[in-house]
Amino acid sequence: MITGTFIIPALNEAANIAQQLRQVRELVGDQWQLVLVDGGSTDDTVAQAHPFCDHIISSAPGRARQMNAGAAQADGHILLFLHADTRLPRDFIAQIQQFAQQGGQWGRFDVRLDGGHPLFRLIEWMMNHRSRWTGIATGDQAIFMTRDFFQRCGGFGDLPLMEDIDFCKRARRLARPFCISSRVTTSARKWQKNGILRTILLMWWLRLAFFVGVPPTVLHRWYYPSPCPR
Repeated sequence: MITGTFIIPALNEAANIAQQLRQVRELVGDQWQLVLVDGGSTDDTVAQAHPFCDHIISSAPGRARQMNAGAAQADGHILLFLHADTRLPRDFIAQIQQFAQQGGQWGRFDVRLDGGHPLFRLIEWMMNHRSRWTGIATGDQAIFMTRDFFQRCGGFGDLPLMEDIDFCKRARRLARPFCISSRVTTSARKWQKNGILRTILLMWWLRLAFFVGVPPTVLHRWYYPSPCPR
């Protein structure tokens, strides 16, 4: 069995984190290391996560900083960066074994949103196909890589937003991503909270602004109008 490390950045995820980590443990048992990186939760996240994790560490808030801190504690050959609201497919182990056997350097899964609105099916299709065409993935797609490749890429840039896009732009210069059609399931809560069409337009606008050079600090202010650590 291929072994690795899950690195899970979390901030105030007490409502869901135990269920999330239990599902991971059911899939991989003790063969994979679980590292949760807490960004300063004010709820019960750490206590809820404790029974399932090999290591729980604290970090300054921000996914990039949290994921880099987790990678520094990782023992596994493969690093998988898993959002706290994303669930793995049942065939996860078989897919990762295929990745390793084919000499993959980094990759991502297709994604499914857990909402029932028909527009979510279109959003999924667009995310998955755009990722294949461009070689760019988002954090919701459970980005994974060998530890050596992570180090070659220099880790995640210390950005308040778009750290996943920035990493993929650098990673694809070295190797094309290994695209797994099995789907991770991620929460649709940001679309449900802010409105589906409004969120789609906002994400397109932010991505376009990032590619034309708008600083991530400005994008963060647009995405989080009031001060809110990610």
